[in-house]
Order: sequence, then structure tokens, then C-alpha cells
Amino acid sequence: MFTSETKIRVRYGETDQMGYVYYGNYAEFYEVARVEMLRKLGLTYKWMESTGIMMPVLELKCKYIKPAYYDDEITIKVLVKQLPSTRIIFNYELYNEQGELINLGETTLVFVNIETKRPTIGPPEFMEKIKVFYE
Repeated sequence: MFTSETKIRVRYGETDQMGYVYYGNYAEFYEVARVEMLRKLGLTYKWMESTGIMMPVLELKCKYIKPAYYDDEITIKVLVKQLPSTRIIFNYELYNEQGELINLGETTLVFVNIETKRPTIGPPEFMEKIKVFYE
């Protein structure tokens, strides 16, 4: 299983009138963590697209457990529990500064050929780098 952790600090504009992180911002937090996960593999989304592959989101799940607040530092743990094929499933665990679990999420993305708009396997370099975590 491949895991990665990213820390973010909640900005004022990401909160609502109650002082909580606005619920729609969690999808953006997930994306930040996915991008950083790729960087930890030595790759980027920009590189992925240069290979002719895009990764649209097919499904998003989000469970709110406790609120996050302005200026909180949040740790986002990303887990890829199974080796990707044409789809890659990311699981997210978000923790506050006290180490309390505040949010669970999951996104399913599909590797799509930019030209044909058809599902495809992930780029060979990506597949080589990630498969070592499943052997």
C-alpha cells in the first residue's frame, strides 16, 4: 500500500460563517494531497498530462467527523490501498493538530487518453514507481 502525508493550514477564506472549514473545500484539500503524493513519487500532474493522460474524478465520498477551523494545521494522509489499473482509488484521513480524525474521504479517478477520451492504463513510469508498494 502506498501512503503519503501532506500538511496544510486553513486559510480564513476557506471557512464559513460558523468559523468551520466550508464543506466544499474538502475536495480541494484532497486534490492538494493527491498532487503532493505524485510529487513524492517524483512525478507531477503536469508530467502526467504531457504523456497524454488526464485523470478526471469519477467518484467522491466525504464524511465529516469534526470541524476544522481557521488557522488549524491539518494533516492529510493519502492511502492508495490497491495497485491502480485504469482506475486509481485514493483514501484520505484528515487529522487536526491534536491528532484527532476529523474527516474521511475517497476519490476514484480514471486514467484517460487525452486524444481518444477513452480509459487507459496509467503511464508506464507511474505504474513502475507505484507497483513496488504492492509487491
